[in-house]
Amino acid sequence: MTAENLVEAEQQMERTLEATREDFAGVRTGRANPGLFSKVMVDYYGTYTPLQQLASFTTQDARTLMIAPYDVSALRNIEKALSDSEVGANPSNDGKVIRVVMPELTEERRKEYVKLVKTKAEDHKVSVRNTRRKTKETLDKLVKDGEIGEDEGARAEKELDALTRRFTDSIDEMAKNKEQELMEV
Repeated sequence: MTAENLVEAEQQMERTLEATREDFAGVRTGRANPGLFSKVMVDYYGTYTPLQQLASFTTQDARTLMIAPYDVSALRNIEKALSDSEVGANPSNDGKVIRVVMPELTEERRKEYVKLVKTKAEDHKVSVRNTRRKTKETLDKLVKDGEIGEDEGARAEKELDALTRRFTDSIDEMAKNKEQELMEV
């Protein structure tokens, strides 16, 4: 009974960790990276579609990304979606592909991104702690109802705390690495 609860908590925390990776990939560093555009949605024949499904990406150099749409008729919509995105990209097209030259990051902008990373990391750690709280409530109810013994409940709670610590430490490590990457000139 407790093992099932712990496995479920671990799976939920793993999903949170994956969401953290995705969020951090969307935060811009000094290099051009297709992950920056993971949240860009393009109006494609009346349906908002993720950019990754509409085009292939090629990194030409540290600051230039080439986007080749699978359907050339979507070129204008892709360019518009890129211009409207939060990425701060300046797209230009030659009729077949879109080139995005990422502007150089200023020190001030880097610090803003570091703050953003810290905020996102804290939000994800709160999510992990919420999972811990819900699982602990379930374990406490099982002990109270007599479905498991107090010793087993205490052991499961220790495992849950270790699991929580492992995932929050992973998020902290990811945030630290992203911060170093952002401050790298």
